Amino acid sequence: ANKCSAYVGSPSRLLEKHSRIFSFLDVVTLCRCAQVSRSWNVLALDGSNWQRIDLFDFQRDIEGRVVENISKRCGGFLRKLSLRGCLGVGDSALRTFSQNCRNIELLSLNGCTKITDSTCNSLSKFCPKLKHLDLASCTSITNLSLKALSEGCPLLEQLNISWCDQVTKDGIQALVRCCPGLKGLFLKGCTQLEDEALKHIGAHCPELVTLNLQTCSQITDEGLITICRGCHHLQSLCVSGCANITDAILHALGLNCPRLRILEVARCSQLTDVGFTTLARNCHELEKMDLEECVQITDGTLIQLSIHCPRLQVLSLSHCELITDDGIRHLGSGPCAHDRLEVIELDNCPLITDASLEHLKTCHSLDRIELYDCQQITRAGIKRLRTHLPNIKVHAYFAPVTPPPSVGGSRQRFCRCCILL
Repeated sequence: ANKCSAYVGSPSRLLEKHSRIFSFLDVVTLCRCAQVSRSWNVLALDGSNWQRIDLFDFQRDIEGRVVENISKRCGGFLRKLSLRGCLGVGDSALRTFSQNCRNIELLSLNGCTKITDSTCNSLSKFCPKLKHLDLASCTSITNLSLKALSEGCPLLEQLNISWCDQVTKDGIQALVRCCPGLKGLFLKGCTQLEDEALKHIGAHCPELVTLNLQTCSQITDEGLITICRGCHHLQSLCVSGCANITDAILHALGLNCPRLRILEVARCSQLTDVGFTTLARNCHELEKMDLEECVQITDGTLIQLSIHCPRLQVLSLSHCELITDDGIRHLGSGPCAHDRLEVIELDNCPLITDASLEHLKTCHSLDRIELYDCQQITRAGIKRLRTHLPNIKVHAYFAPVTPPPSVGGSRQRFCRCCILL
């Protein structure tokens, strides 16, 4: 009798086992399994197996009706959906999606250029559990979207509205006042934002960890200092292309944001060794720094980083034309060099020579070095570096010598560089 009951019960246990297996499969594999048999079709297309969907690989084929069908099948099971790059998806499909998938927590609409404020109204009305929303490059988005999200999605933790250049301080104010748990704000290319917007963020986002303000060219020290004073948990800040900022920002970061790990200040040409000294002496957890075209910094900055920042992994010094071999020597002998430093970019640093490569040969974790247009670097120097670090990726360019004029020919000859230019 026991054997008989075990036999009778085995099909259900087998189905349960298959169901568990299907829950680990990706979209493509599930669709293939659905074609095997009727029973597998039922199992593979069960909504519980479709909790996380990424349709980026099918972006050219995805139309609104596909999203509507998926939402009807998945219903409340769906937690994460990426429609990144799906240009055929618009407001109508996302309204149906919002109505059917009310437990959605992570939604990427990056590059879905058809969507407008109507989509955010739908999300606000039907998706109160939304935590992560990516609207980057959805250029029709305005302040109305941020106001809608603030009213219906109070649990929002991360929002990307990069390149939504219609957004102003009014939208930011509405958002941050009703979403106090925001931890990540990506505002790259929101060129209308001024210091007033940053003051609202600093006043209402105490949990903020990541802030990207790249190319928000109107912001100044005043707004960023408010961020530093109000967001003590800040770990990642990008203000590349914000040419108005000065050392005052580096002082404010050093005094208020000791957990800072990533700082990107490319093309901020007013920053100097004085500011980076304060930063390095107070922010010991720094891991990545982009200082490209911080043209005033010298070896003094590298000395401070080598002493105080033992976790440094990635450092860009491209176009920092005052950096010399001595600065690299200090960096190569610092505590980060032996086990941490993975990438160093030295493009267009004219004072760097093969001696710098010698100073870096003990950096055992070094994976990549950029040396474009470092005219004093030689092939022999790179070869010697590779004897110590055989797996390192070295990106360099050696312009060919300009050939002499051809004898008896009237056509002028150029080297490869001149032809490219």
